[in-house]
Amino acid sequence: MSAVVRTLVGLRDWIDARFPLMEQWNAHLAKYYAPKNFNFWYFFGSLALFVFVLQIVTGIWLTMNYKPSADLAFASVEYIMRDVEWGWWIRYLHSTGSSAFFIVVYLHMYRALLYGSYKRPRELLWIIGMLIYLTLMGEAFFGYLLPWGQMSYWGAQVIISLFGALPIIGDPLALWIRGDFVVSDVTLNRFFAFHVVAFPLVLCGLVVAHLLALHEVGSNNPDGVEIKEVKGVDGIPLDGIPFHPYYTVKDIVGVVVFLIFFCAVVFFTPEMGGYFLEHANFVPADPLKTPEHIAPVWYFTPFYAILRAIPSQLGGVLAMGAAVTLFFFLPWLDRSPVKSVRYRGWRYKTALGIVTVSFLVLGYLGVQPPTPTFSWMSRFFTIMYFFFFLFLPAQTSVDEHGFAKLYRQAIRLLLWVLIAAFDISFLGEFRGDKPIAERMSELAPFAIFAVALTAFGTFVEFTRYYRRDQDKPVPQRVTWP
Repeated sequence: MSAVVRTLVGLRDWIDARFPLMEQWNAHLAKYYAPKNFNFWYFFGSLALFVFVLQIVTGIWLTMNYKPSADLAFASVEYIMRDVEWGWWIRYLHSTGSSAFFIVVYLHMYRALLYGSYKRPRELLWIIGMLIYLTLMGEAFFGYLLPWGQMSYWGAQVIISLFGALPIIGDPLALWIRGDFVVSDVTLNRFFAFHVVAFPLVLCGLVVAHLLALHEVGSNNPDGVEIKEVKGVDGIPLDGIPFHPYYTVKDIVGVVVFLIFFCAVVFFTPEMGGYFLEHANFVPADPLKTPEHIAPVWYFTPFYAILRAIPSQLGGVLAMGAAVTLFFFLPWLDRSPVKSVRYRGWRYKTALGIVTVSFLVLGYLGVQPPTPTFSWMSRFFTIMYFFFFLFLPAQTSVDEHGFAKLYRQAIRLLLWVLIAAFDISFLGEFRGDKPIAERMSELAPFAIFAVALTAFGTFVEFTRYYRRDQDKPVPQRVTWP
């Protein structure tokens, strides 16, 4: 053993005698046993942690030259881009990192939907993860104003005004968030404090809690099998392998591949066609000139499309809030004893496919101008989105009688009420002075959605005459991909 190695080992032992270094290392890495059948979907948790650290580091460097003042904010960003050595690179790392953060988080959440990672005994783990997601949305929203460009200013103005739609507390809440009657220097300073200090601290605490909860209950796997239930004579799960070195090496490979794509965006297309950095944000904020089309950043657009789909502003705000809040109740809405989509019946797979397509289409519609066609599309896919959560208890409950049966009947009734309202609204569009042939040409997209929604209701009614689709037998041990 060389002198350097002996010195490092001695330093480790000295620290370990005064701090539980090796105990924590073994508990969370060397002797933390994870299922041996992790696949592609299990890269995104470690990638989310990597991007989080990247955002913290680049954010610190940006703060060194940024001025949180309405008079100097935009100029300080230009100074970082043009005059600070490698400032453009740090700024693009941070702006691209914000979008990359949401991409890996959305994929991480989608993996939970695929393999039932929100089900018992991981309910608290899921709730903490959702709190991370909500905090991340707040962090992104507060940071969005800091460049003080046109889209930043007016986007903040529109989003904050939505809180004013809430009864009783709406106006005081919007005033408290802004700190002024309009978005101003006070708002910018307040958002800077939230973005740089308050929310990163909350995120750090939640991430630590998320990891502790994960290592307490253990990781889920593509089969949805609890590896702790099958142990060897030494107490080690037979289907588990140490996280280090096996999955640390695997995650390092994932980070390298991720960085290839990430750096390609940073160096060649950091604006990503206006989706990562909007073109209007390269113009200083002007309170007297409204942009032609105001839309949030792409990772908020599915919920923004739901907001615009509801004619009532209060109804839109409530629907947008419910679209996020319903995820918290997913462990109790899903009553199936089977976790993994591998062994789920066709109904759940169909519902998951529908809500996936709906979320992606709503994301696209959220960045488009609010034309009549896009508004009707938003309404249609909003209904599809929410019925995933409403149908989940009815289609996954093992109880065929009592409250479960009554709930299924109520959901079917609600579906047909919505179909009738949608079709009546469509027929109401025929009123006007234009010839019927011209009106039909304009309303052709609406007719497609009305027929599609009616067909969906008919499909739901048709399937209830069949016995509940049987889930496949779940193996006792994990299987290889």
